[in-house]
Amino acid sequence: MECVVKWVDGMTFMAETGSGHTITMDGAPEAGGRNLAPRPMEMMLAGAGGCTAFDVVLILKRGRQDVTDCVVSLTADRAEVDPKVFTRIAFHYKVSGRNLKAESVERAIKLSYEKYCSATIMLGKTAEIEHTWEIIEV
Repeated sequence: MECVVKWVDGMTFMAETGSGHTITMDGAPEAGGRNLAPRPMEMMLAGAGGCTAFDVVLILKRGRQDVTDCVVSLTADRAEVDPKVFTRIAFHYKVSGRNLKAESVERAIKLSYEKYCSATIMLGKTAEIEHTWEIIEV
């Protein structure tokens, strides 16, 4: 996996991923940024949410569950002093579908955070991780 991050100006940076996608990041105005794009730590939190959502949907589909949507809401606390690592992250999954089995949803979420989602497993080294979920019948 590769990524190149280039300084644009002020506190704006452009990342180009190995798969050829570009991502803009910017700092808060008090840090010299213009608030034009997400902060790097917001990108990490979004990446963790995307990683686990991907796992949950894939596991449910492979288990022949009729999943139609998956939304993961994350809230995080950070340390007050540098390095301001995440100290707590709460994941709340809203999994929608037809006749979804609660035990299948719970199993998919557990497999993601215990085995497959490298992002949340890494973040779990510094942060207390909490998972809650609900099923929405469609």
